[in-house]
Amino acid sequence: MPALRYAGVSVGYDRTPVLTHVDLELDPGQRLILVGPNGAGKSTLIKSVLGLAPVLAGEATVLGESPAAARGRAGYVPQIDTLDADFPVSVRQVVMMGRYRSIGWWRPARAADRRAVADALELVGLADRAGHRFGTLSGGQRQRVLLARAIAAEPRLLLLDEPFNGVDAVSQEAIIAVLRELAAGGTALVLSTHDLTVARELADLVCLINGRQWAVGTPGETLTAGKLRSAYGGHTVDLPDGHTMLVEP
Repeated sequence: MPALRYAGVSVGYDRTPVLTHVDLELDPGQRLILVGPNGAGKSTLIKSVLGLAPVLAGEATVLGESPAAARGRAGYVPQIDTLDADFPVSVRQVVMMGRYRSIGWWRPARAADRRAVADALELVGLADRAGHRFGTLSGGQRQRVLLARAIAAEPRLLLLDEPFNGVDAVSQEAIIAVLRELAAGGTALVLSTHDLTVARELADLVCLINGRQWAVGTPGETLTAGKLRSAYGGHTVDLPDGHTMLVEP
């Protein structure tokens, strides 16, 4: 069963499409990266997978169910988290939030919940910071904690909206390593990024979008100069190392 299947999908708000002509199929353990300029519809597409942005046309199936029905089995790392860095909460407590759906809001954590939290922090390389206050960490470390929070829920599908924005190189490498390990364990991944180098190195599939789906396929099939020019509306420069640099208008 595909983790994600979109056929002729349009998504948007108030019956107004933001993104159209989306055709995707993602299997368990595959890594899909959404690429496109600001305002292209990447965040809207991710929210539609969570049932938070309406599917206006077409057929959308997530983990064999409707997006809203599957939400409890999907993890999400938002582009901007609402958690206040000044709030006096520990790293361990933040990650435990990922277990609330299974625990219930007012019930005590069980041994399995504490183990899931410890395992998630170990995976992102921050087990030694479990007792530290969340707000004292660097931006990259906080992003890794938020990733651990999503992992603690043990999702079958994990969605990340621009997870590398404002993240230092060490944390970016750590996050990429974690994503590879999750995929190897069968978790399907969907993430958005502006970094074409990351897309080339990490993706099994790339979906190039800007108001509509322009291309989907392997990085080699999708991140070509012609397709990037069409989707971005600018032009590209081919670099000596074989990569392509975008120059937006």
